[in-house]
Amino acid sequence: MKQSLQLRIGQSLTMTPQLQQAIKLLQLSTLDLQQEIQQALESNMMLEVDEEEVVSQEKPEPKEDVSDQITSEGSQTDMPDELPVDTTWDDVYEASGPVSSAADTETVEFETFRSKVETLIDHLMWQLEMIPISDRDHVIATAIIDAVNDDGYLGLTVEDIFNGLQDHLEDLEDDEVTAVLHRVQNFDPAGVAAADLSDCLKIQLLQLNDETLWKAEALELVTQYLDLLAGNDLNKLKKRLEVNEAELREVIALIRTLDPKPGAYFKNYDSDYIVPDVFVNKINGQWLVSLNPEIAPKLRVNSVYSGLIKRADNSRENTSMKDHLQEARWFIKSLHSRNDTLLRVARCIVERQGDFFEHGAVSMKPMILRDIAEELELHESTISRVTTQKYMQTPNGIIEFKYFFSSHVSTESGGECSATAIRALIKELVASETPSKPLSDSKITEILKDKGINVARRTIAKYRESLSIPSSSQRKRLL
Repeated sequence: MKQSLQLRIGQSLTMTPQLQQAIKLLQLSTLDLQQEIQQALESNMMLEVDEEEVVSQEKPEPKEDVSDQITSEGSQTDMPDELPVDTTWDDVYEASGPVSSAADTETVEFETFRSKVETLIDHLMWQLEMIPISDRDHVIATAIIDAVNDDGYLGLTVEDIFNGLQDHLEDLEDDEVTAVLHRVQNFDPAGVAAADLSDCLKIQLLQLNDETLWKAEALELVTQYLDLLAGNDLNKLKKRLEVNEAELREVIALIRTLDPKPGAYFKNYDSDYIVPDVFVNKINGQWLVSLNPEIAPKLRVNSVYSGLIKRADNSRENTSMKDHLQEARWFIKSLHSRNDTLLRVARCIVERQGDFFEHGAVSMKPMILRDIAEELELHESTISRVTTQKYMQTPNGIIEFKYFFSSHVSTESGGECSATAIRALIKELVASETPSKPLSDSKITEILKDKGINVARRTIAKYRESLSIPSSSQRKRLL
């Protein structure tokens, strides 16, 4: 094949570095944005936090160079030209070491401290060290405790533990493992190291006082007829236990005082702190949206450093400072664009979902990303970035933007009802139902139909399962 040079003319869409940065900032969460701003402050000499912002609002003072001082919520009147398309931020971005400042000596926020939370294994091992026990039994007990899962149940069988210890202990017998297991099962919390739910409830009942009323009947129920209780087969339970309805109520009430997951209390859940991006408050009868001023520090261009590059020379240091100045201005402009877009989307959501703020989730209107995109003349991908990991603080709590978007279901009047509103209605109906006669999916379908909402029974079942609500047979209660 003969090689040759060919010249072709065509058009292609190329994202400028400024657009790439604006998109990146737009999709960042509040915590990620704060980290991004901190990195920019440490690496760009031209950026600084406007610590006089609060003072200037109380007593405005004239500034020497307005064009070089701007906050993340201000506007830039003298914006430099864009960087060339074939230039990347790495080409002009010179990383520098972190500059020590007074902020380094400030007290660390309380939320950043993480104390070591005691786990279930730690709690059991602490109790093991407090009892008199031989070295041989200590090894067996340690193996048993290691096999306990987060819910407090034994993740391995006695045979598995026995096989695992045979190589470490000579002449080991099954009875030794079983004997040590019974000692561990007497540890706190009650019911720990049980093989299954029936065993867990049995251990807790055995630890009760012998004078406890209905203890014998409860033991018989959890060891032999737990499946009947799970299926709410109350008639068979009365026959098997030879009790009447009132007595069965007492037996079930005793069982309900037990803990089916004794280890759940010790689960280590890391606290996730959510900082709202916007505030929604009702003022003079209208719902108003405002940006959270604490989500990002106010930035401006350092007037001292920017004044040093007004000389028209092409030295290496001066060129580097020009690049940092241009990057700083674009970073501030991107922050302003992010805040402006975020505020516009939040106001549009609040305007469309005004009934939700007045009456709750049952009044949620169907809404998709396209609805907001068309109203604000933005692309759906932009709306998706704005609503991801963004939160608003409302009188009903802190809510993610994504919560307000849901599919719709048709109504008899030809209108539409939000899926979120239907879930809220199902939750209200189940909460107000009679425990002895719970509402079936078909009955809920009929109730919603009477309200003018046409929903199939299988759709009700799907929404009910998404809310982690059991079926009507499982919700039926004698008490």
